[in-house]
Amino acid sequence: MSEENLQQVASYVNAFWNHFVTEIAASRKIDAAQLHVIADSVLVQSAEDALTYKMVDKIGYKDEFLTDLASKTSKDEIDAIKFVNLNRYTKTKSTAPAKEFTRDKVAVIYASGDIVGGKGSADQIGSDALSETIRKARLDEKVKAVVLRVNSPGGDALASEVIWREALLCKQSKPFIVSMGDVAASGGYYISCMADTIVAQPNTITGSIGVFGLLFNAKEMFNNKLGVTFDGYETGPYANTGTITRPLTEGERRVLQNSVERVYDTFTKRVADGRKMSQPDVDSIGQGRVWSGIDALQIGLVDVLGGLDDAVAIAAKKAGITNYRVSEMPEQKEALQQFMEELSGDVETRYLKSKLGSDFELVKYANEIMNWKGIQARLPFSVVIN
Repeated sequence: MSEENLQQVASYVNAFWNHFVTEIAASRKIDAAQLHVIADSVLVQSAEDALTYKMVDKIGYKDEFLTDLASKTSKDEIDAIKFVNLNRYTKTKSTAPAKEFTRDKVAVIYASGDIVGGKGSADQIGSDALSETIRKARLDEKVKAVVLRVNSPGGDALASEVIWREALLCKQSKPFIVSMGDVAASGGYYISCMADTIVAQPNTITGSIGVFGLLFNAKEMFNNKLGVTFDGYETGPYANTGTITRPLTEGERRVLQNSVERVYDTFTKRVADGRKMSQPDVDSIGQGRVWSGIDALQIGLVDVLGGLDDAVAIAAKKAGITNYRVSEMPEQKEALQQFMEELSGDVETRYLKSKLGSDFELVKYANEIMNWKGIQARLPFSVVIN
């Protein structure tokens, strides 16, 4: 790592760790300083140690756990307990008193994956597809406010600008709130920055206000590994700019750098306008720097720490409605179609994972990089928090 990168990584990892310790300290009623000692000294090395240091409440076998569970549910025996999996549990209808019927809605629009131009795929944010969804919510009179749930490391800069425009139009007609998931960085922040309110999790990875251009140079691979060379004739010095069979010329490098700087200037202006900051201030916390949700709150990149429910509540309050329905967009595909698509995707993924093992993620990431085109507003690395 460069010194600058080490500094930013240390910053957000420490922020996540401190939040982690604070939450455990509160829930387990243990002093935070003591938790640091327990972790740093590896004091918990067995189940008995976990009990001693209050990490767990009891040690036992599964049959003992099930017996306790039966008693807590007023059942005489384990077989009388009806277990459900998490998917069924999340789909269970609420037992809370039903609200009065209302036509008013808060639309929750999901934006998850890499940002690409066009329609995109199931695991991508296609600029055309997402813009169309936002537009439908904007033009729907029953939708009184919109929440955009963003979980994206960014992607194509032009596609991000297209989505930003549609989000801005939506904001001008009704409350527009952003809820950030695990990551909402670079292009993911680009499409968020104009929101009335930005809600992030404490451990959201955000910021990364920066762009880069990427062109592959495979000359040595073709020449030295494959024994292939290329010749050609161009009508001008820039006629075959972008070829992967040779390095960039100095002139081509200047053109690419100019494009990168223009996009960065536009990006920082979008953030400055959306966050009511000056461009120099945005630049000082930009330049590709990654922030945790906690730190982003301190420097003004987000407004509130919280989850999706908090964002929905804020949206409803700004819209002045108390009785409303939450409408998820875009509309879900028919059950059979969705099942078949997920099944085919799962089979392919399982096959590749079985063949590649631990290298699967590396190959997947390399394949994604090969599909990057044009100026990118994205995290230039993959973050894995263990």
